[in-house]
Amino acid sequence: MSPEAGGSTVSDQRNLKSSSVRLKYVKLGYHYVISNAMYLIPVPVIAVSVAHLGHLWDLLRSNCLAMAISFPLIVFIATFYFMARPRKVYLVDLACYKPEPERKTPRELFVDRTEKTGIFTEENVQFQRKIIERSGLGQETYFPETLISLPPNPCMVEARKEAEMVMFGAIDEVLGKTGVRAKDIGILVVNCSLFNPTPSLSAMIVNRYKLRSNIVSFDLGGMGCSAGLISIDLARQLLQVHPKTYALVVSTENITLNWYWGNDRSMLLSNCIFRMGGAAILLSNRGSDRRRSKYQLDHTVRTHKGAEDRSYSCVYQREDSEGKVGVSLSKELMAVAGEALKENITSLGPLVLPVSEQLLFFMTLIARKVLKVKIKPYIPDFKLAFEHFCIHAGGRGVLDELEKNLELTNWHMEPSRMTLYRFGNTSSSSLWYELAYAEAKGRIRKGDRTWQIAFGSGFKCNSAVWRALRTVDPAQEKNSWMDEIYNYPVLVPKVTALS
Repeated sequence: MSPEAGGSTVSDQRNLKSSSVRLKYVKLGYHYVISNAMYLIPVPVIAVSVAHLGHLWDLLRSNCLAMAISFPLIVFIATFYFMARPRKVYLVDLACYKPEPERKTPRELFVDRTEKTGIFTEENVQFQRKIIERSGLGQETYFPETLISLPPNPCMVEARKEAEMVMFGAIDEVLGKTGVRAKDIGILVVNCSLFNPTPSLSAMIVNRYKLRSNIVSFDLGGMGCSAGLISIDLARQLLQVHPKTYALVVSTENITLNWYWGNDRSMLLSNCIFRMGGAAILLSNRGSDRRRSKYQLDHTVRTHKGAEDRSYSCVYQREDSEGKVGVSLSKELMAVAGEALKENITSLGPLVLPVSEQLLFFMTLIARKVLKVKIKPYIPDFKLAFEHFCIHAGGRGVLDELEKNLELTNWHMEPSRMTLYRFGNTSSSSLWYELAYAEAKGRIRKGDRTWQIAFGSGFKCNSAVWRALRTVDPAQEKNSWMDEIYNYPVLVPKVTALS
């Protein structure tokens, strides 16, 4: 290559970089102008109103009857507004259960116990080994003692033991952190998809903590990994009609009685990625709790695709050809999840996106649908609406797809990927481990917005939007990450071979 050609290439690269920088600042300027237009447009209106204020006062002073009638009317309208407006829901604090170190299950131990059960064929042992190597799970996830014992002993007694250990551990911590007395809790919502004993899980909690007899309690079962946000939404609705009270939400999953003991490969994935965990979240509608609460719930959006047979059956509990019960995952799961996500963010977007992004989306839609212009659909930049993203750590493939589709950075994905690595897929509670990670890292600042998004059987996609009411100081925090947060993040290879 001649020196002239080399110089030309360098010049072209510089011009391309300069053009990219200019485009970036043009877009930033556009967003600034459009987003602040609502504050600029009223200025002339206010100026005109001020100019005519004296004339309006003279008119009212000359018509005492109008003033006498209008004043009570204004008072009535104001009173009705303040009485009818939705009660604000605050997240006082949360706690994620961290099992004892003895429950840690390295990947090699998982494969060893899988092989020694003598139930799985050699081909399916190797199949699970490959899944583990590509799962994104680390060496310190947790399993119930009964499943890593030889021989394993899955039974009702052990399942109850696991449930009590996880739920009571999380509840003890959240009550200790907040100082709230158990008898002050007026609402209890528990979700666990696959373990629903009699008496119920909520009854276990009522009995353990001697909750009051008029407590409003619910158990949600069979709703999959998105049930945690369904529980939050249910608690939010209950807090609208029960004034000045606390709502305790407990999200967990039980592994002991839901391990799959067969050789249907569509059911083996659950064995490889689900792990032990749970979370307790304390909500309040008391105005006096605002000062000490961490977050305010701004929005919940729920999407249910169960009317479509393909969506309904893509995550399905059934018996295999030998009568062994397991949860079958369809090959169409990712496509179904993508459709549910699209519908969910279509509903969420107008609630959270700045006007500039909504305008770009609308203009692109008109160009494609009305003018028939062949351009790509505009994907809104949700990074302009949220500072933090908590995406259900369902598996590496799910996280990869959402990172790509939402154009998120490694920093945004870090809480989800590290949760999957450290704790595995803990089902509906994984979102809270992710939020706890962001808190432990000192990322949460007053006014920050966090988007939690989860997927679950049915098929469902649910979102919750939280706004930080104060800066969370890691030095004053106690959560499941604090004693080891300095070890993270870590690089997680695409494939990690087992020793």
